[in-house]
Amino acid sequence: MSAQATVSAASTAIGAGTSLTAQGAIDAFSFGDPEPVLDRRQLLDLLECWHNGRWYEPPLPLDGLARAFRASPHHESAITYKVNLLAASLEPTPLLSRTAFRKAALDYLIFGNAYFEPTRSLLGNPIALRHAMARYTRRGLVDGQYWWVPGMRDAAELAPGVVHLAMPDINQELYGVPQYLSAIQSALLNEAATLFRRRYYLNGSHAGYILYATGEIDPNDTDALKKALAGTKGPGNFRNLFVHAPNAKEGSLKLLPIAEAGAKDEFLGIKDATRDDVLAVHRVPPVLLGIVPRQGSALSKPADAMETFWPAEIEPIQAAFSEVNDLLGVEAVRWRERVVAPAA
Repeated sequence: MSAQATVSAASTAIGAGTSLTAQGAIDAFSFGDPEPVLDRRQLLDLLECWHNGRWYEPPLPLDGLARAFRASPHHESAITYKVNLLAASLEPTPLLSRTAFRKAALDYLIFGNAYFEPTRSLLGNPIALRHAMARYTRRGLVDGQYWWVPGMRDAAELAPGVVHLAMPDINQELYGVPQYLSAIQSALLNEAATLFRRRYYLNGSHAGYILYATGEIDPNDTDALKKALAGTKGPGNFRNLFVHAPNAKEGSLKLLPIAEAGAKDEFLGIKDATRDDVLAVHRVPPVLLGIVPRQGSALSKPADAMETFWPAEIEPIQAAFSEVNDLLGVEAVRWRERVVAPAA
């Protein structure tokens, strides 16, 4: 084996987590190279919506999307805000109630899919639209066929004529995919940072430093020091500690910090960065979500922000739900005329 091949093999072993040591030699260890997120996400692009002989499964786990809805306050608030605006702008019709629409709008923004199950008269005309939960609705192998799947044993075929609204996806055409997926990791990181900080404060013992003692120190003094350090745990921690060693030399006691989590954990930085990612993917102005501006900065007026937000975000969603009228052939979805308040 050549020298270059030997070095390459050693580097590979170290990257895999193997420690190359010899007696008297330096021990070097590496956790390996970073793995780009794009490489893992590309695996989803190669997969199709598999089926079990009756219905197709969605390309993304709907249970995970449902749990992620409440992972970040900004993620949940942005979606809820859009749903409230859409429901308030709806003009109820004999076919569609505001309650059924609100549920469908929530499904549409969380899962990228919304389903309406029509109730028909004896003549076959639609007389009402019932909301079918997107989390448990599946598209069948036969065109126009849909299944209700709260559990594999409780699966039942829905009545023909289900209206399916789906956000477009570039990889498949069976199901919709929510548009916020690029920020889902930021929402989860926001949740993880909050949970870490909460657990940090609930934990009674924080390994923040090492008290390194050398020199001639009386054993009774060290026992007293141990007892004092142990007393800083639990309620009332973060106390000050006084040490007096009259016979000790300079440097006998050293404080070696190992984890200054309280000062350097970048909690606020993580919260701000992940919040900005989530708000960017939802395109909701911060002032509309009640976010307090930082010191020295100012947000736009809510009325001005709404004048930009409404035509850019709400009207496209209204247009998507108006497709229900085209699919049914009757006016089931009707919108109120928006009244713009005069400028002050």
